[in-house]
Amino acid sequence: MALSLHIRSMLKRVVLADFRTNIRFYSDQTEEPTEEQTPIDPTKDRTKIIPVETSIKYLQSKAYEQTYGDKAVWVLYRRNHKGGFAPRKTRKSCVRNGVISTGNPCPICRDEYLVLDHRNTKLLEQFISEYTGGVLDAFKTGLCQKKHKELLVAIERAWDQGLLTYDVPFRVYDYSLYNKTVNSV
Repeated sequence: MALSLHIRSMLKRVVLADFRTNIRFYSDQTEEPTEEQTPIDPTKDRTKIIPVETSIKYLQSKAYEQTYGDKAVWVLYRRNHKGGFAPRKTRKSCVRNGVISTGNPCPICRDEYLVLDHRNTKLLEQFISEYTGGVLDAFKTGLCQKKHKELLVAIERAWDQGLLTYDVPFRVYDYSLYNKTVNSV
């Protein structure tokens, strides 16, 4: 008895669902999409592709100098997080469906003219440690995981093609600090 009631209710749902789709597909009215057609804020739109040459020119412009000064792109960025300590992992991505989906995007996603490419060496050099010559961690720079992976690929390509050199800075040590001779008095 209960099984037959359950089967009847399932059949009614299927028939009604099929009827609704037929009405939707075969109606002679031309309906506009019911999705929200809100215009995208141009400051958050990331669907436009910026050429690398434009990004290289931007890094040499007065607008870039006024925005970032002599500092690296990531220095003035501060991550928003709960609690006293920042989480070790950054967010997966700042951009979803071509639109910035967060209130505080990472330094690369925030500025549409910063393009990660192996030819854009001035930008890539900002993410290489001056002490070790290695790539800085996303925890320190605040990049989202997607842009950090793009950064790693771009730096590897630049190293492979010889556009960036893998230099470890030479340090000069004062060995007299380590070899002290003891004067007995």
